[in-house]
Amino acid sequence: MTQAKICILISIVFYLGLVLYIGYLYSKKNKNTDDFYLGGRKLGPFVTAMSAEASDMSSYLLMGIPGLAYLCGIAEAGWTIIGLSIGTYLNFLIVAKKLRRYSKIANNSITLPQFFKNRYHDNSNFLLYIAAIVIVVFFIPYTASGFAACGKLFASLFGLPYMTAMIVSAIVIVGYTTLGGFLAASTTDLIQSIIMSIALIVVLIFGVNVAGGFDVVIDNAKELSGYLTMFATHHAENNTSAPYGFITIVSTLAWGLGYFGMPHILLRFMAIEDEEKLYLSRRVAIVWVVISMLVAVLIGIVGYSMSVQGAVEMLTGSDSETIIVKISDLMSQNGVIMALLAGVILAGILASTMSTADSQLLAASSAVSSDLLGEKLKTNDKGGMVAARITLLVISIFAVILARDPNSSVFGIVSFAWAGFGAAFGPVVLFSLFWKRTNRFGALAGMISGGVMIFVWKYLVRPLGGAWDIYELLPAFIVACIFIVAVSLATPEPEKEVLDEFDLASGK
Repeated sequence: MTQAKICILISIVFYLGLVLYIGYLYSKKNKNTDDFYLGGRKLGPFVTAMSAEASDMSSYLLMGIPGLAYLCGIAEAGWTIIGLSIGTYLNFLIVAKKLRRYSKIANNSITLPQFFKNRYHDNSNFLLYIAAIVIVVFFIPYTASGFAACGKLFASLFGLPYMTAMIVSAIVIVGYTTLGGFLAASTTDLIQSIIMSIALIVVLIFGVNVAGGFDVVIDNAKELSGYLTMFATHHAENNTSAPYGFITIVSTLAWGLGYFGMPHILLRFMAIEDEEKLYLSRRVAIVWVVISMLVAVLIGIVGYSMSVQGAVEMLTGSDSETIIVKISDLMSQNGVIMALLAGVILAGILASTMSTADSQLLAASSAVSSDLLGEKLKTNDKGGMVAARITLLVISIFAVILARDPNSSVFGIVSFAWAGFGAAFGPVVLFSLFWKRTNRFGALAGMISGGVMIFVWKYLVRPLGGAWDIYELLPAFIVACIFIVAVSLATPEPEKEVLDEFDLASGK
């Protein structure tokens, strides 16, 4: 193994050891399932902001956005950033505070399915079960994609067999999450967001320097048709461009709607210690999201210029998503210090994946042990904790099995799961918080119709192309909203107790 590889390995091993140690520390603070799944509602504002965004961004921040900008220019990446930034801001602004208050009023709900059940006093448990099933259906393969991404990174760096690398990655993620639960996942997410930030800044500075300066980077980009405009997309194979039209822009902006239904993000709102501190969380979150995504786009543009200069190979297709890995490899060849920094960058890629996988594991585990099986497992605090950890381990095994194929998709699954949660849960969350007349029948209809429409639009409508080629989240979100309103108005209004709780949560 070369000196550069040894330095990279040292950085990554140190990082992995750190997150496991955090899991061990927080394992002593988990006294019951409330602590394990929601941290006893003790999250500080800074941890709330950074853990929410780190668990949101995944490897899309360090691989997807730079790769998209490298290959196609700034239009698609730019409009995606705008959509995600607006979604982040509105989620913190209009959802966070009221969800924190309402989830406490609604029988101290510690999971999103429990909130739906308790919000509508649904004694049939249909809302609870359907919501839990949605979480399991989307989160197990989502987690598997995270395990696969980690495995691919280790395998490509150190020449390990994919299965070995993937299983080692899964063991580390499962280890600190099983030990420390929500607080460990949130704290490690905070650390991971810092590492991701360092990685972005170091790569950008190094890349600009190698490319010959920012002026050279811009000059190289200007030579590509449609590369630096928000209203055209570049085609690398023949240096042409195509208009990035209104429908496509709206479709891309729709990514922001997904935030209203993301269980692993909404749980951070429910867990904050003081709802008044969400104001600070909102500021921290939006600043970090905007800056980090803009830097990610710049890295893609700088990476292309580095390829033109011959510093890194010219990348095509999905290989463009490895541009940060290529830059890190180049850094590692410039002495021990740069090799250690390259290790930090690669640890950042690992962190971006782990920060999402740990939150998904907790959400999927809670859906099974706390929501689907419920009282059958929670005989007492100790028994509930054992059941929670066993459930998390079992779900992890299923995710590992799904991730055994090294060619398994990562970003396709992320996009589809994002749409699924956004459409199935997003409208229900918004109407639950802000429309008093919503009843359990409307909420159930919205959840089912939104989830079903994701599949219908993606596999039956979107393939028609043209005006129908819209990201499935947008039409499914609209359909769910229509069903919630129509069914709620067509069925009896909520009971007095439900209405009184709504008024209490609204501060009336």
